[in-house]
Amino acid sequence: MTTRSVAPSAAATFSQAYRARLLNALDTINLEAVGRAAELLAEAREQNRHIFVCGNGGSASTASHFVCDMVKGASFNRDRRFRIMALTDSLPTITAYSNDVSYDCVFAEQLKNFAQPGDVFIAISGSGNSPNVLCAMEYANSIGCRTIALTGRDGGKLGPIAGLEIRVVEPHMGRIEDAHLIVCHMLCYYFMEQ
Repeated sequence: MTTRSVAPSAAATFSQAYRARLLNALDTINLEAVGRAAELLAEAREQNRHIFVCGNGGSASTASHFVCDMVKGASFNRDRRFRIMALTDSLPTITAYSNDVSYDCVFAEQLKNFAQPGDVFIAISGSGNSPNVLCAMEYANSIGCRTIALTGRDGGKLGPIAGLEIRVVEPHMGRIEDAHLIVCHMLCYYFMEQ
């Protein structure tokens, strides 16, 4: 029986290149910043503070996924639980503000209802330039929230105004979003497995 050498398919070659670039993108993450974010979340839990998370598009999905993991995985059957919510998840609220006021205010206006000084606000934006995320970050900073930004590329306008930035130095939006989800899993599983 002879074996025949088969050239990898175009899809396999693309997948190999994508994985290699993703691993390079992951290497740009400042793990000390991730550790500091975990400390801020732990402090919020101990002080019974609220944590708010937002983003647009794929980042909105990451925000919801992160909150799900923290509400269930990092809180179930534990004495101390996370008080965390995704500002992306109230579709009626988001569409009402978008229709009646402006999409730029959909997250900041929710913070005005719920956020208090000392709470934690996490903004997820690959570009770092989403107007509604920037507006929410500015509001959170103005009332004394502790702020964290997950950004990509050069951090955009968001990175410099966050109290703590976790940046994925990578131009490709898909790989930025991949890495943001991995950062969120690092944070969640730190609490689940410790």
